[in-house]
Amino acid sequence: MQRPHVSENRKIARPLVLAAPSGTGKTTIAHRLVDGTGEFVFSVSATTRPPRKGERNGMDYEFMSRPEFLGMVERNEFAEWAEVHGNLYGTPQRNFDEEAERGGHLVLDVDVQGARQIRTKVPEALLVFVIPPSAEVLVSRLTRRGTEESQEVARRLRTACKELTLVGEFDHVMVNDDLERAVEEVRTVARTGEARNEDYIGRRIEALLTEIDGVLEERYQNVGA
Repeated sequence: MQRPHVSENRKIARPLVLAAPSGTGKTTIAHRLVDGTGEFVFSVSATTRPPRKGERNGMDYEFMSRPEFLGMVERNEFAEWAEVHGNLYGTPQRNFDEEAERGGHLVLDVDVQGARQIRTKVPEALLVFVIPPSAEVLVSRLTRRGTEESQEVARRLRTACKELTLVGEFDHVMVNDDLERAVEEVRTVARTGEARNEDYIGRRIEALLTEIDGVLEERYQNVGA
């Protein structure tokens, strides 16, 4: 991947990568970080999934057809891309190039697969894994969208279990139990670079995995994977 040229006299702001299982609230955190000052700039991802109610093309996502997306893949125009729940998502390389020139923190809202790709291609990026406070909160966030059938909720919960086992690959792990506090925590981590992935998080992940397994067993046992 071609890296952008940046003046040696300019302080480089590390790209900030937020990743999490579906329904954890990372997208809301990402958008709240962007306050109009230019310090944090949202990276608009490309996707083949249909827009949800209220989403705007070019602001929330760059919505495109599958052939258009695959054409960009062939031209090596993505810094990362992945297929998640049957839809393609990717971060255009131009997002990194443009923000490197401006000097702000590029904020990426990606899935866990994408974050792992970025770690390989952009090693200076700061990877933050967001987890929900409980399985009940995760299920509530998934179901209140009103767009997810039971089979889809079950699939996302099973995917979450797999993704939660990968937190050790991230620089910072945080619990999104209060939006304002979560936004401030991410902002501080980006500014100071003082990330943490502490032992207690491991215990919390284990408890969360147990809770999700219990929800799957109790409510979605007969729902196809």
